[in-house]
Amino acid sequence: MAMNAADIERLIKTGLPGAEVTITDLAGDGNHYAATVVAAAFGGKSRVAQHQMVYDALGGRMGGELHALALTTQVPK
Repeated sequence: MAMNAADIERLIKTGLPGAEVTITDLAGDGNHYAATVVAAAFGGKSRVAQHQMVYDALGGRMGGELHALALTTQVPK
């Protein structure tokens, strides 16, 4: 079962309050997305730790409901 972009965005924003989230459906199939997440909470954290924070916000849906997510994380400028 695929997830829609709005659900992905909502989950990330709920898990990372104040984050700016941009979701792109890469293949038009509801299974392959790209996400850019900009959050102050990423400050001082490694890229791996930032990605883990996003995966945590998705509540274990990666690899199940959410098949593929190309993830870019940034600290606000």
